[in-house]
Amino acid sequence: MAVLKVIEVMASSTKSWEDAAAQAVTEASKTLKGIRSVYVKEQSAVVADNKITEYRVNLKLSFTVEN
Repeated sequence: MAVLKVIEVMASSTKSWEDAAAQAVTEASKTLKGIRSVYVKEQSAVVADNKITEYRVNLKLSFTVEN
């Protein structure tokens, strides 16, 4: 039986929300092993001069707890 843990992380990107989520997984995987899923909880953006300059995501990562 697998035991999973869920943590909440935030990330940003100048490209897209998808890139922000991908960067969150890439960074988290440096210290977490066995990431199983990502749930995007919130999306937001920073606007300057009537243009989106930064995409932000707040997401939940689930990963396997190892013995």
